[in-house]
Amino acid sequence: MMPEPIDVTGDNWQASVMDSELPVLVDFWAEWCGPCKMIAPAVHDLALEYEGKLNVAKLDVDNDPDIAAKYGIRSIPALIFFKNGQPVDQIIGAQPKPALKRKIEAVLES
Repeated sequence: MMPEPIDVTGDNWQASVMDSELPVLVDFWAEWCGPCKMIAPAVHDLALEYEGKLNVAKLDVDNDPDIAAKYGIRSIPALIFFKNGQPVDQIIGAQPKPALKRKIEAVLES
């Protein structure tokens, strides 16, 4: 079974992101967002590639606007990297998979 990004909501945000022992990449997205759909396959691939090193999660901003607002999400797709419950880096807008991988590697090395 291929690892899938975790669907996070307000109900499981604390356990899935804040309390995670692994760094977490959270993809803030919405169903109506074309660029979000463009990067979705890369986000799924990265969940597989970094299994055991990085958790990958998706948060629908329409369903959980409070969490999106807390982290200043004004444009999607937005990807925020969390380590030890703290945001440490972010990517705004659709980026190609190699750019996402470079950012992941930098976060994992820091």
